[in-house]
This record gives sequence, structure tokens and C-alpha cells, in this order.
Amino acid sequence: MSNDEYTSDGRTEEDSDREPAGLDDGSDEDGQSADRPSDSLSGVDHDLDTRSAGNGRVPSRRDDAEGSGDPSSVIDPSSPDSSVDPTEPTDAAERERSPSTRSAADIESTDIEATDVETDLQAADIDLDAETDVSESPTDDSSRGLFDDLLSGEPIFENKEVLRPSYTPRTLPHREDQINTTATILVAALRGETPSNILIYGKTGTGKTASAKYVSQELESTSRKYDVPCTVEYINCEVTDTQYRVLARLANTFIEQNEAFIDARIDTLETLAEDVREGGETLADSAFDSLSAVTERIEELEDDRESFEPAPMTGWPTDRVYSTFFEAVDYRERVVVIMLDEIDKLVEKSGDDTLYNLSRMNSGLDNSRVSIMGISNDLKFTDFLDPRVKSSLGEEEIVFPPYDANQLRDILAHRSEIAFEDDVLTEDVIPLCAAFAAQEHGDARRALDLLRTAGELTERSSADRVEGAHVRRAQEKIELDRVVEVVRTLPTQSKLVLFAIISLEDNGAHDITTGEAYNIYRRLCGEIDADVLTQRRVTDLISELDMLGIVNAVVVSKGRYGRTKEISLSVPTDKTEDVLLEDSRLSDLRETQPLVQSRFDETG
Repeated sequence: MSNDEYTSDGRTEEDSDREPAGLDDGSDEDGQSADRPSDSLSGVDHDLDTRSAGNGRVPSRRDDAEGSGDPSSVIDPSSPDSSVDPTEPTDAAERERSPSTRSAADIESTDIEATDVETDLQAADIDLDAETDVSESPTDDSSRGLFDDLLSGEPIFENKEVLRPSYTPRTLPHREDQINTTATILVAALRGETPSNILIYGKTGTGKTASAKYVSQELESTSRKYDVPCTVEYINCEVTDTQYRVLARLANTFIEQNEAFIDARIDTLETLAEDVREGGETLADSAFDSLSAVTERIEELEDDRESFEPAPMTGWPTDRVYSTFFEAVDYRERVVVIMLDEIDKLVEKSGDDTLYNLSRMNSGLDNSRVSIMGISNDLKFTDFLDPRVKSSLGEEEIVFPPYDANQLRDILAHRSEIAFEDDVLTEDVIPLCAAFAAQEHGDARRALDLLRTAGELTERSSADRVEGAHVRRAQEKIELDRVVEVVRTLPTQSKLVLFAIISLEDNGAHDITTGEAYNIYRRLCGEIDADVLTQRRVTDLISELDMLGIVNAVVVSKGRYGRTKEISLSVPTDKTEDVLLEDSRLSDLRETQPLVQSRFDETG
């Protein structure tokens, strides 16, 4: 590089452009020009070089130039315009051997300037220590964020997901008999035969769905092991609750499976054709007698793939959706088990047409076989089925009895080993969860929810161990959440009856009679212009609220006045009232409560 490519201060134009802030104009802190000697600036660079080499500091501009290996970036000491004294030693070791070349003032000035530069770099949030581990937690309290304190405690859970209803465990204590019975029925699928239809009954939390899913996973795993085409399709009928939706979902599922099957088959045939063309493969061991036959089969498969038309979730006639599903499931040989969870919800919403069609479709299938597995909480739901559907659907019935407290303890102990860290549960936690759940007809789901919620409450309180007090708080929270959800989904007329009872209790009434509740109910109907039901029907609604655990209704005798129900609330008044007033139709009742009179006002 020629000397005329340098600036007047001996730096290249590139160096000049990269001058650090604070050094570009030579101004001091007061804004006045400070004619710093060139050897002082060189000393600053040298001092930073030395710190960089010894302490891992961020390299200076000169480090970048010299380390880059670009000779054009190094200042030429022979340049007449260079501000660097060519007689001054440039090597660090030589500088140390020649202290006479720098005055005491220069050295002091250099140290001050180096300190200023380092301070400026620190103020600019530049990491001066290249060896610092960025993964270290911040030590400055001002840098702590919203979640730092929440993450600072010892964890309670190791794997919380095993306590959720969606988790399918590898072992299901106290359900071995039901699992084995289900497996002996479905093993026919592995022989290419049609398994009998199965109906599984049991109350909530008795292990029906978990057991059925476990058997289904084992069935599919074994089918892959022995290369037997078998698949299980799970549908929750509480969500997919109409015939159209069930058929559309099944149709689209099997269309996707068929497309994946076709794609894999085409890839195999294309590889075979390519090997034959290259002379490395023959068709002797294949089902084809010529290369053109392979090509024709590929074209047929491509046509099949193009012919599939997914069913929209709305808009088609039901017959067309059924035909689409029928053709998709029968496209190739396989055994299909359709698992309909909450099957009673489907019948309640759409009748038994879906079950009738599914249970009788085998007579028209050429390649596949279909079996139905229905799961229900309602032991009597088949009473509403057509006798033909009932006979074909209920070929095999399996009943899941409720768990007792000891069985629930075993289930919780098994799950807790996976779900929690070691030694975080006190001895009374699992027995207490089991006892609460046993009161709820042996509901294992409730027991697992209790245990999980107790752990979550422990985490939120920053406690080290889950104790019985956390379980009791979890029980209260779950019960309140359940009540809120039940109340929120009540029909409008039931909400009005419940609001009438709350209004009476708010005004000091106790042991409310059916007649008193009915009088207030009629007034509330008038406030929102709702139809008024008969007192007999309101009595039935009160009985339903009693069954849901929202009120406690006891039949008492009033002597010559006959028998009536004395009603009291079983749920928190304020929270229940707030949920009721969330209903847009009942929101106008917020101001009507002071108008309600109790029996004491009426008889006074």
C-alpha cells in the first residue's frame, strides 16, 4: 500500500471510519480539544493489547488490524505523515526494557486513558471478559425477571403429565381382568378376523378409557410386529357428537392413511423400475412380468390418490359422507377398530343412526373389517337404542366397578413415583387423596387431579413438601371449580330456580320450602320475560340440582299441610351467584335482589 492511502494522523481511511466513540475528535469531557500526544494514544493501545492478551479482554482496534493478517491495516511507521515515532519501541517486551522512552506523565496519562476506555466499554454493556459463562444466573437483583424467583425453588414435580387424564400408563393396577377380557376379544383382529363389538360400562374415573387405550396400543404394536394391517381409531363423542362429524372424521382419517400407503407404494415401485432399467434388478421375484406393468401400476396408484376427496366438516349430505368413508376404509385390506368414547353422548345428540350404520357395514365391505368399541358412563343408555342396534352393538359387555380406597392408594403410589421428585410427599398425602376420591364413587381421575393440584399449590406457596393441608386446599379448589362449571352449563330455567334459592338465603331464609322458592322464581321470570314453569316442574328441577350436589333438598312432613322439600345451598353463595350473573339473560337480575322478601317479611 502507498503512503498516500493513509490519513494525516497515520491511520487508514478504514481505521478512521472505525474510530471508537470518545476518541474520534480528541475532545475531553468538557468538550474542549485535548491535543493528546501520539505516543500516549499508542500507549493506550498497547496497554489494552496487554490486558487483552493477559485477561481475555475484548481486543482493541489495533488487535483487529494486526490479527486480521491484512498488511494494509497496519500503520506504516516509515510514513512521513505517521504520528507514531519510528524510534519508539513497539514490541511490548522492548517497551518494558526501555522505560526511559516514556515519561512519568505519559505513563500516568496512559493509565488514566486506558481506565476511561475500559469504563466506557463497560458502560456500553460490552462484555470485557470473553471467558465469562453466559449461562450463569444473574447476580444483580436489578436484572432478575418475572420468572426468576419462580424458578429459584426446588422442583416438586419430575413429570406432571402422568397425573393428567390424557396419560396412558404402562400398567393399570386392579384392572388386569378387564384388560385381559378386552384383549381376548380383539385378538381376532391379528388373525385377520372381525372382532366382536364391545360395550364398556363404568362410572367416571374407573379406568375404562385408559384400559381401552392401553389394549389398543398393544394391538397396534403387535400388528406391526407381525405385519398384520390393523388400526384403532379413537373418537370422543362428547366433542364429535353428530353422525356427520363422526363419519367425516373417519372418512378423512382413512383418506390420509390411504394417501400415505399409496405414496410409500409408489416410491417402492419407482425404485424397482429404476433398478430394472439400470440392469441391477430383475422382475423374477416381483408380481410384475414387465417394466411396462410396473409403470401402469404406478399410474393406477396416482389416479387412486387423485380420486380421494376429503369430506368437509359441514355442507355435504350425510349419505355422501358415509359413502366417502365406506370407500376410504375399504380401499385396502385391514381390520379397523373404531373406539367411541362417551358413546351415550352421540346417541343423546344424534340418535342411533350412526351406530346402526357402523354395526352393519361389514356386510358390504370387500377388503376391510370393522369392529365397534363403545365406552359409556351410563349403564342404561342402551335402553334407548333400537333393538336391532342393541343386539349387534352389545355382542360383548365389560363392566368396570368403582375403585375402593385401598386400590386408589395403589394407583396414586404408582403414579407418584414417576410424577414427583424424591421425598416431597408426606405420608398422609396419598391416603388423604384416596379417601376423598373414594367418597366420589371411587373416582381415580379425581384422586389424580387432587394429587396434581396439591402439588401445584405447594409449588405456588414455595413450600418444600406436599402436605395434608395442601390436599385439603386442593379438594376445596376442585370442588369449587366443578360447581362453577356445572352451574355455568345449567339450562336457563334451572339457573332461575337456583337464583331464587340464593336470593332467599341472602335475605336470611333457612330451610327454604318448595313453595317459597317457586314464588321467587315466578317473580324472576317476570323480570326477564321468561316462561313460567309449573310448580311440579320446578320441583323436578330442584331434585336435579340436588343430584348435582348444588343444593340439599330433604323431604319433610308439614302435618296437615302435607309434605314438602326443605332446601339449602351446598355451594358457596357468592361464587355461585357471580357465575349465574355471567349469563346474559340473568345479568339484569343483579338489581332485583333487594326486592326479594323472605317468609319472615311476608308473615310479619
